[in-house]
Amino acid sequence: MKSQGEALSRRVIGCGYEVSNELGAGFFEAVYEQALCLELKQQGLAFERQKSLEVGYKGHVVGNYVADIVVENNLLVELKALSALTKEHDAQVMNYLRATGLRVGLLLNFGTPRLGVRRLVWRHDDASII
Repeated sequence: MKSQGEALSRRVIGCGYEVSNELGAGFFEAVYEQALCLELKQQGLAFERQKSLEVGYKGHVVGNYVADIVVENNLLVELKALSALTKEHDAQVMNYLRATGLRVGLLLNFGTPRLGVRRLVWRHDDASII
């Protein structure tokens, strides 16, 4: 049986493919973000766009990040429109997961003819890409 988190990931990835198939590669990231938000809304998914994330240290805020999209208060989605993804992009998503306490993040890259999808899972001190 698939977990609720996996089902949500699949739905959001499906929305990403819909956007990618419709728009193709070549636009700025903001275009894909807007289109994905429209698709998420059509699918009836609750989301926050450009969500500010605070990084805490011993009870103090020591930094801020801005996540592209957080879906259903459960899934972090980071968008790119690049020719290739690097380990630094994976690290960015992992840092966002650590900052929010969320477990799962998607890294969607619209910069290539076929949508690039990475699903990252934060397990406290162990990080993995699924």
